[in-house]
Amino acid sequence: MLRSLKLTLMSSRKNAGPRRSVSCPPVLVTRQVASALLRLYDYPHPHKSGRTIRGYDKPHSLRTAQMCAAVALHLGYPNEKVRQYQIACLLHDLGRAGLDQALFGEIWSWAQKKGIPTRPAEWRVVHPTTSYGKETEAFLEKYRSALEQHGIRMDPWACEQVEMRLGFARRLKRRLREIKPELRHLRITWSPWMEKVMLYYYYPEKLVSAPHWVRELGEILVACEQLEAYNNRRRGQDYYTRSRESFAEAFGYLDSLKRKGMLSEKVVQAVRSLTAEGLFDSILMSARGGMVSSTELEYLRKLSPGVVSCPS
Repeated sequence: MLRSLKLTLMSSRKNAGPRRSVSCPPVLVTRQVASALLRLYDYPHPHKSGRTIRGYDKPHSLRTAQMCAAVALHLGYPNEKVRQYQIACLLHDLGRAGLDQALFGEIWSWAQKKGIPTRPAEWRVVHPTTSYGKETEAFLEKYRSALEQHGIRMDPWACEQVEMRLGFARRLKRRLREIKPELRHLRITWSPWMEKVMLYYYYPEKLVSAPHWVRELGEILVACEQLEAYNNRRRGQDYYTRSRESFAEAFGYLDSLKRKGMLSEKVVQAVRSLTAEGLFDSILMSARGGMVSSTELEYLRKLSPGVVSCPS
């Protein structure tokens, strides 16, 4: 898979101070380690012995991790810290390992049509009496019967699909425990801040007391992951009934997160600047399946001054 995405690998280098230029979106781990980490999204099939559910959309995680590393280097983070950060970014969707595409889509399409909150923070706003961390149980208690009447059998596997969204932190922690032996085999040292970064989008409150740099790395992950997702043709077709992708809508969403306080001006400007320079062209084209119009590319060039093309 890594080969098919035409990755450019970067060797380690010393920190050259803030705002270093990055010639191409980097992967700071070896090809073998990156492939091994992405295989951790594969999950034993609960109903078919010996079968594996392949991790959904691994290229999304890889593209996101490349962009995150580029932004972190641009903002002056040291190379070894960025390497650890990129490992967390490669695994940022690990709480959804085992995602059953048809079942997951059916449950959450039904919920969205009913106007039911699909994220923990949104759930707590609508249902403030729900105990923190028990959003999955509250959802099932309230809607299990309606889902079964809709024709969805709410067995333990279906309940896990609910947990993948409303109980993401709990499922991520469980999955991280399960893969610790593999991380040790890969000689990866896992630090608590890496998990916090992965949780920022759904659980910003968990980073309130974290060091500024941890929150900033969480912001970079949110910004890059959402930029990729808004341009990800496969996800658009699978989940969002989206007929087209728009760079303007993607950056409009990042600006809305900035207004809400989820993203800082510094992070948004860094993403806009590197995108305008052309650094992310190949990644965004890959996310869209290679289809980007000249008008859309012109929009990217106008995001901020300066044009620096990524060498082939």
